[in-house]
Amino acid sequence: MTTVRIPSFTLNSGYEIPVFGLGTWKSSPGVVHQTVKDAIDVGYRHIDCALVYGNEHEVGAGIQEKIKEGLVKREDLFLTSKVWNTFHSKDKVPICLKKSLEALGVNYLDLYLMHWPFGYQEDGELFPKNDKGETALSNVDFIETWKAMEECVKLGLAKSIGLSNFNSQQIERIWEICTVKPSLVQVECHPYLNQKKLSDFCKSKDIRFTAYSPLGSQDRPWAKPDDPKLLDDPKLVELGKKYGKSPAQIVLRWLVQRNLIVIPKTVRKERLVENMNIFDFALSEEDMDYIYSLDCNGRLLVLQWANGSPYYPFNVEF
Repeated sequence: MTTVRIPSFTLNSGYEIPVFGLGTWKSSPGVVHQTVKDAIDVGYRHIDCALVYGNEHEVGAGIQEKIKEGLVKREDLFLTSKVWNTFHSKDKVPICLKKSLEALGVNYLDLYLMHWPFGYQEDGELFPKNDKGETALSNVDFIETWKAMEECVKLGLAKSIGLSNFNSQQIERIWEICTVKPSLVQVECHPYLNQKKLSDFCKSKDIRFTAYSPLGSQDRPWAKPDDPKLLDDPKLVELGKKYGKSPAQIVLRWLVQRNLIVIPKTVRKERLVENMNIFDFALSEEDMDYIYSLDCNGRLLVLQWANGSPYYPFNVEF
């Protein structure tokens, strides 16, 4: 089977990360196992996971089958996971990481991210509620969480560490106290939320930037029938016709041409192949700017139930 060669970037930790990977959020149990095997078959080497996705055992099973087949070695793969909000205190961080290692069947992660800057009440459900039925937030400062993540690097449990869903002020706060620099920031990013200011900020600090939900996350659980659908945008459809590509390929090319990392999610083999076939063309500067102009601050993942936390990230410009 012909596979696409995916370029890599070097993180500030010195390790290489493929610019294109497989997202696994919302990948259904019973499906993601086969998706991971198909993805590795067609050339994916970067897989983005998280404890809270509830499917790391299946992801791990797919990985282990491909390792046993001899198609890949562990060191050929770049595996990311994330510390969940109910594990933010310093003693809980390594527990969360080891749960992911066990589920994935590996003894280290290539990248470990703090999933959100705010924490939830610990020692219970992954989505704890208080007596009023509201999300039970904790008061753990994300600095404490970061310091525990640094220890995980020293213990060899993770090669690199980074942040997810942080704003520029929060990243700066980590930057000022860290002994291990954040290697990467992962946030929602697509033409309706182009994140240019935040990506430029990260670039100024040599922090790599990953776009999640790059295709607009049309299967997000809270989507409404009348919500705009990114891939149906007439402007993107028009550009697809111009380049002989799908609207999804146009969006993904726009992101990688910005030197960003992308992790689109799909469970269909033909889409796995289509999504990664974006390295055989380039968008003109005019068309790059045109897609930038679609920005409407169209954030899809807001997590309003956490906006009572002092660490809620979306109350500042970027």
